[in-house]
Amino acid sequence: MIYQGNALSVANNGEGIAILTFDLKDESINKLSGAVIRELQEAVKAIQSEQGLKGLLITSAKDVFIVGADITEFHGMFAKDEEFLVNMNQEVHALFNAIEDLPFPTVTAINGLALGGGCEVTLTTDFRVMAEKAQIGLPETKLGILPGWGGCVRLPRLAGADNAIEWIAGGSQNKADAALKNGVVDAVVPAERLEAAALDMLDRANAGELNYQARRDEKRGPLKLNAIEQMMTFETAKGYVAGKAGPHYPAPVEAIKVIQKGAGEGRERAQAIEAKAFAKLAKTDVCFNLVGLFLNDQLVKKKGSKYEKQAAAVERTAVLGAGIMGGGIAYQSAYKGTPILMKDIKEEAIQLGLKEARKLLSKQVERGKLTTEKMAEALSNIRPTLSYGDFGEVDLVVEAVVENPKIKGSVLGEVEAQVGENTVLTSNTSTISITRLAQNLKRPENFCGMHFFNPVHKMPLVEVIRGEKSSDAAVAATVAYARKMGKTPIVVNDCPGFLVNRVLFPYFGGFSLLVEQGADFERVDKVMEKFGWPMGPAYLLDVVGMDTAVHANEVMAEGFPERMAREGKTAIQVMFENDRLGQKNGKGFYGYEEDRKGKPKKVSDDQAHALVKQVVAGQKEFGDDEIIARMMVPLCLETVRCLEDGIVGTPAEADMALIYGIGFPPFRGGALRYIDATGVAAFVELADKLSAELGPLYAPTDKLREMASRGESFYGDETRSTQHQA
Repeated sequence: MIYQGNALSVANNGEGIAILTFDLKDESINKLSGAVIRELQEAVKAIQSEQGLKGLLITSAKDVFIVGADITEFHGMFAKDEEFLVNMNQEVHALFNAIEDLPFPTVTAINGLALGGGCEVTLTTDFRVMAEKAQIGLPETKLGILPGWGGCVRLPRLAGADNAIEWIAGGSQNKADAALKNGVVDAVVPAERLEAAALDMLDRANAGELNYQARRDEKRGPLKLNAIEQMMTFETAKGYVAGKAGPHYPAPVEAIKVIQKGAGEGRERAQAIEAKAFAKLAKTDVCFNLVGLFLNDQLVKKKGSKYEKQAAAVERTAVLGAGIMGGGIAYQSAYKGTPILMKDIKEEAIQLGLKEARKLLSKQVERGKLTTEKMAEALSNIRPTLSYGDFGEVDLVVEAVVENPKIKGSVLGEVEAQVGENTVLTSNTSTISITRLAQNLKRPENFCGMHFFNPVHKMPLVEVIRGEKSSDAAVAATVAYARKMGKTPIVVNDCPGFLVNRVLFPYFGGFSLLVEQGADFERVDKVMEKFGWPMGPAYLLDVVGMDTAVHANEVMAEGFPERMAREGKTAIQVMFENDRLGQKNGKGFYGYEEDRKGKPKKVSDDQAHALVKQVVAGQKEFGDDEIIARMMVPLCLETVRCLEDGIVGTPAEADMALIYGIGFPPFRGGALRYIDATGVAAFVELADKLSAELGPLYAPTDKLREMASRGESFYGDETRSTQHQA
């Protein structure tokens, strides 16, 4: 044994080949923590000292190669100054350069995921052999940083600037065939032949068949592009990527600039440029929040996995109510491999549901994500029916009929009599109390909420709602089914609107108050979109539908009358009463025309502005910051209340639900992280100022005041106070 550590070992295979194996003890994956990097430094020194070696093979003993750096260390590490971060990266550059400069050929056998720092490890060797099902990529820009361990230097020199820009700016995971086509790997083989193929490559390099020194020269020298080619490549890419990424995500464009600045330089100079840019991005609020988002997502997945392990198998399901929603649920289940019955009382509704599923599957075929054979297989997983004939065989039922408590209650009672004793019943309700819907059920312990967001195929969140009598088994089975469907389930407790809608409607309440006091709704939309929302509140209401919004608002007003009940009409009610339902009938706060792709495109509508004047009680000018405060404070406060009331278990789950459910700007990290960034005390002060004028919707809770007085935050040590910019 040449070297033995906790995360990696190096052994001589008896033929002069050093085999460096990553195998992090007590973990299911390999990741590059600070401790692992220190071990790699020791291992490389041991390799350099070993006599008689004629090659190095880097491999993994786990199902993955290396998933990247240990992101749990990022917040603590990035809190240090830029000089520390530059020096840290330069230390890793020195280590990776030492691997690249070993006096014999080197190869990496990529058996599974090789992402981020894991991908950068593979780029240090002369050659790369990849298993057919492995994936590789540099996803750092998704965390608000850029590849800092040589990715911006080596990848362009191996794959060409265009390919490198696409991989790095997009942050994608790439399959083996794409990696081979782009020149990132040298061979793709079945997994069982991976090590043999890698060793063969070393033999061929030592025999002079493969020129490993030429490969090194290519990686260590400048990019082979003349001045005009550089300008064409980089300037075009910067414009395109800036448009795609938007103004709130600087990392993708910064990565292109780093590749451009380093293009004419040798290895070390280019790496110094990369290290400096990495350090600068690591200190931004965007990076801090996106790293926090990743950690929150990991926590949510861990909780989901825990429920899944406790769940009974869900192998056959059913959806009640076809139509668009039922068809969307049926599609998602069938596409992900769980057969589903789709029942309705009307044949035309069944046909509508099948049409929706067929349309969504056809789009997957058009995009090349599905073969026609796989589409046929998915469609065969959907069995339309007008009767309860086969319901005795299903493990879980999703009720997705109209949002009416009497109708839902009746349908649930009816289906309960048709299913097995252990079948889990769920309701896809967005507002109606699960405890209330369970009142007439004989087995309320088998019942919980399963709230999908529209459109089902696009929205990642599913709220799993625990009623007063819902059992752990019912909740676990529902979480397991949601995960099987490719969704992110978050378990919440029952209350009007549950978590997401309960938090969303105070935001709409803030909007209604602004409009009443004279704010132009189109300007409010522009300000909130500039703030980072995918659409402003008026546009969002048009997408949700005014009838849905009015109904949900009534539920909220009944449940939380002190802060959500309103006297007099709101702009939303005026739209509803004038049959301006939004996108569904082509007119709401905006008018709608079809664009070239046949999708609704909003246009300003004078009639909408005239109708809104009915509710305008004053004429006040609002600055952008004031609009943001008036919109965000009620939403954030309701999130706080949901956490305090035990509706949601943790700040991480609350923030992830808002990001996945209503498109809260990811780079701002979620409502509770937004409060932390503002500073709890500063946020309470702002809320008090607004509530003095606008009432209970803006009033902080007692517990939030206590947190402010004690200098506490929702995320504890992770928090750093920053100033949000509009």
